[in-house]
Amino acid sequence: MSALAPHSCLHVADHVARALAAGQAVVALESTLVSHGLPRPDNLGIARKVEATVRLHGAIPATVGVVDGRLTVGLSDPELARLATADDVIKVGVRDLAAAIVLGRDGATTVASTATVAARVGIDVFATGGLGGVHRRARESWDESADLVALASTPVTVVCSGVKSILDVPATLERLESLSIDLVGYRTTRFPGFYLTDSGYPVSWRVDFPEQIAELMRVRAELAASRAALIVANPLPESEQLELALHDRVLAQALAAADRDGVTGKDVTPYLLAHFHRATRGRSMEANMAIILGNAALAADIAVAAQRR
Repeated sequence: MSALAPHSCLHVADHVARALAAGQAVVALESTLVSHGLPRPDNLGIARKVEATVRLHGAIPATVGVVDGRLTVGLSDPELARLATADDVIKVGVRDLAAAIVLGRDGATTVASTATVAARVGIDVFATGGLGGVHRRARESWDESADLVALASTPVTVVCSGVKSILDVPATLERLESLSIDLVGYRTTRFPGFYLTDSGYPVSWRVDFPEQIAELMRVRAELAASRAALIVANPLPESEQLELALHDRVLAQALAAADRDGVTGKDVTPYLLAHFHRATRGRSMEANMAIILGNAALAADIAVAAQRR
């Protein structure tokens, strides 16, 4: 774990600090999923289930967030509840961290900022739902998630279910390659599309066991050939994915509605996800729950395997 100054603006909760000092397996979790990714009141219950899943698989959960200007690794349950229920919680990317701290705001960390903070304190494994990526029509808008740039310089292992199907999947895969961000499929050679088991695009490398991923982490560190992240793409089982016809119909409707309402930038993703929730009558939320719980379990298994090496 990195040494932090006595009055650092970054606080590591005691239980997380003890686990890191003892060499225990720790899994970082983002808080944007709680505040912006899931509807109330289900969001808090799911966040608690995610942490419980990590514990069940033998690791310590460390949800990251900003509460009243305090950036914390390992939110307490009251802090988690505050980010899940308060109306003025902002999405905090890497560039927003300092301002949120100085101005005393409540903020939910994104994939980019969670990965950055996790690496800062020595957490090697991070579980999330889906990555951000290149947005559709990016040739005109230059709209690309800060997740990609952050992961290009952050040596963490990120367990996810690919990128959200609302994005430009092939363009995102090209950017991952250009940025030398390592990518493996977990028990698959197909890149998952979040709600869909298969986005329609391949993955070059397949691994079948958490121990293989732990060994990948060890070899990457030994080679020191890349400071980028390792992405582990963990697809939903086909039995739990959204029906393809329903997915495609709702996606087309959601994109048209976003255009009509003039939704742009970082507001696009929560807008489209909310549309999916309404239009699928909660079916997309069921898939989202399965995604994050499955990724949390796998991340914990990887973290445990890595600590045994």
